[in-house]
Amino acid sequence: QVQLVESGGGLVQPGGSLRLSCATSGFTFSRFAMTWYRQSPGKERELVARITSSGTTNYADSVKGRFTISRDNAKNTVYLQMNSLKPEDTAVYSCNARGGSFNWDYWGQGTQVTVSS
Repeated sequence: QVQLVESGGGLVQPGGSLRLSCATSGFTFSRFAMTWYRQSPGKERELVARITSSGTTNYADSVKGRFTISRDNAKNTVYLQMNSLKPEDTAVYSCNARGGSFNWDYWGQGTQVTVSS
């Protein structure tokens, strides 16, 4: 059974940091690209950061230089280190796994990040 469980969200002041984790099970993690998405009320879901199975990363322009995505294949976990947080970073952050022979697509439930003073 495939599971993706996000954690690490919460309330943080502007300029602060959070580290999100997405712990996975039930599929061959090392063969999947992992992506963090976010969605805030009234807005479309947007890609935040992606890391491929080979470790190549890409980021939304809005988070470049502030966020870092990484993966630990031994722990089947992907991380999102978020620094210099801004109120506009407030959203539900979800992780996605895509890959495998049939290009499977899996989603977590999401974790709320709120940036406010």
